Parts: sequence; structure tokens; C-alpha cells
Amino acid sequence: MARNNIFDSESAVSEVVDVVLILGIMLIAITVISVAGFPALQNMQDSGHQENIRQSFIVLGENVNKVVFNLAPSQSVELKMYGGSIGVIGDSKLNLSVQTWNETSLDKEYEGAPTGQLMELRNEREGTSISYENTAVWAKYQTGQPIMVREPQFVFDGNTLIIPFVPIQTGGSTSGEGLIRIITDSLTSEIYSYQNVSAVNISVTSPYYIAWDNYLNETLEMQTTLNTTSSTVDAHKDYDENIDVYVLKSTVSMTIE
Repeated sequence: MARNNIFDSESAVSEVVDVVLILGIMLIAITVISVAGFPALQNMQDSGHQENIRQSFIVLGENVNKVVFNLAPSQSVELKMYGGSIGVIGDSKLNLSVQTWNETSLDKEYEGAPTGQLMELRNEREGTSISYENTAVWAKYQTGQPIMVREPQFVFDGNTLIIPFVPIQTGGSTSGEGLIRIITDSLTSEIYSYQNVSAVNISVTSPYYIAWDNYLNETLEMQTTLNTTSSTVDAHKDYDENIDVYVLKSTVSMTIE
């Protein structure tokens, strides 16, 4: 009789139901974490890696520019790779012409400056690229327009315009994970000067030409037009009072170890 009472007890049935409910809740929780939690954690990790790369390129840009502006003959920077690739690549260009007074013809004329191909140090990872190009750091993400991370080191004080032109002579690339070293050496450095300049034309061809457009338009207050076919921004400015223009051509080499 007592034995039947045990099997017929409502409290025993209730305990079994409680255990089943708890197991069910635990299974749902584990499923939710697996489906939503792990991808979210992975996205957070990827975002952290991308931010570390961005910050590393800011530091790299500062150090490379010491070589560009003859503050150091060589600089070495360590970067951490999180997969993807890094290398000196691209076909970016900077072209410049200035309008000066010709004493022979007694008229204004445009004169081309010694500019041309630049190249860039680019890190590519999961559809995002971050590059050092002509004293600046740029980024291009899977969605959205290219942005300026660290602005170019152009200088204009109202009377003098200084334009750096930084070709990267050597290439090389690597991929994978772990620490790498970027060594930048100065090859040549020349300064070209132009006095009594009444107008300046700057043309930049680059994957980041839209960000270049924002810089030239907003910072240097130049009139700009975009050519989406060639990824080029053309900028022009007339100056009410003649200015002096200096082009610093600093050719560097970059070695990836």
C-alpha cells in the first residue's frame, strides 16, 4: 500500500516536471548563446583587431613622417597581424601644377611640379583596407565611403603652401598572423620652390580619392571635382595675393620583415 502511494504521489510527478523544465530552459539558453552570443563575441573580437590595426597605422604614420621630413634617417615600427595581408602596392598618383608670372612672355603660365606615382603601404583584412599614403593614413571599410584617419601633412599659412610628395620605391608583402616589422629608410630628399604663385592645381588618383576630396576642399579650401571612373579628385584654387609654394619630394623605401 505504501509502495503504491509513492508511485501515485503528486509530489514525485511535480519534481520530475521541474527537472524537465530546468533542463529545457538550460537547453534553450545554450542554444541562444550558441546562435547569438558566439557570433557577437566574434564580431567584438574582429572590431578590436581592426581598431588595433588602425591605431598601429597612426603610430606608423607618425614615424614614417619623421623620415619624410628629415627628422630621422630611418624608422622601425612593429605591427601585429591578425590575418589578412600587408604590402607596398597600388597605383596612386599626385600631380601638381602652379601658375606663375613668366618674365619672358610677360604673362601667367602653368608649370608642372616634379610629382607622379606614390604607391601606398596597405593592410587588407576581411574587406577592410588601411593605408599609409603620402604622409596620411586612410581607411576603406566594406560598407561606406573611404575616410581619413590621419590627415596629410600639407601646410598653408596664408602666404606659403608646403606640399609633401612621398613616393615609396620598394615593394614586398606578407600575410598571416603575428608580429612584423616595417623599416622605412630615406632614399632622396629634394625641395622645389615656386614664387609668386597665383593659382594651384592638385590632382590625386587614389582608392581614397573621396577622402582626399574632403581634405582638399575643407582644409585647403580648394574647388574640387571627382572622376569616379579613374578614382581621381582634381582641385584648383586662385589666390587673391600671390603665394610661395614648396614641394618636398621625399623618396623612401619600406622593408617588411
